[in-house]
Amino acid sequence: MDRTRLALTAVAAVLALPLVTAAQHADRTRYGDHFARFAAPASAPASVRLRGAAVEAYDSDTGARRWTYGRRGSRPLALYRAPGHAVALWSDGMVTDTGPRRVRWHRAVPGLGAWLAGRGDRAAGVLQPLDAGGRMLAVVTPDRVSAFRAADGDLRWLLPAKKGCAFDPARTAHRAGVLLLAQPCRDGDSWSRELAAVDGLGKITPGRTPLGNDLPGEGPVDRGGIVVARPS
Repeated sequence: MDRTRLALTAVAAVLALPLVTAAQHADRTRYGDHFARFAAPASAPASVRLRGAAVEAYDSDTGARRWTYGRRGSRPLALYRAPGHAVALWSDGMVTDTGPRRVRWHRAVPGLGAWLAGRGDRAAGVLQPLDAGGRMLAVVTPDRVSAFRAADGDLRWLLPAKKGCAFDPARTAHRAGVLLLAQPCRDGDSWSRELAAVDGLGKITPGRTPLGNDLPGEGPVDRGGIVVARPS
């Protein structure tokens, strides 16, 4: 009887190994992601919203869910909706971009999680589009502005706050393709020093020569939208 019981226990342990391994693999998913798709991507665009601890896409006509995305140990605080994808800001300081089939990219912004800790209201204004098409996205924190290319999450430029000053994400404005950022300073000696103007190419200054934000393999585009030939 004892041998039979030991044999059955050994068999059960062997059969359980794949299940244990699978559970451990799921638990160690990178960034704690849990992406679930409920229907194949449709031709009609879906609406995206924050619902509880997840980002959710749903059919605007029927309300049926298309996909949900959550992250273990974190919750979404703000959402930027763009055609075909959505960018979310999470309570741990992670920024993610999600499309209809998968999570496209993750980016951790230094210091953002600590600044947001226990203050979800601070998320307002952190995600800022830098062009009408949503090709470039700024993440505004008191210490810096980080600009990411929406297509692949590539960090294109950084703008640190001036010494003694801090950006205020809640105080921004868009004017003619320019993002105006409040940058209050401790001394407060000049209102112009407390304002920064940026676009998809970085800080706007006289005579600047930005590098551009083309994807690898694409031709550079001048400010008039005309493709510039590469040197031969």
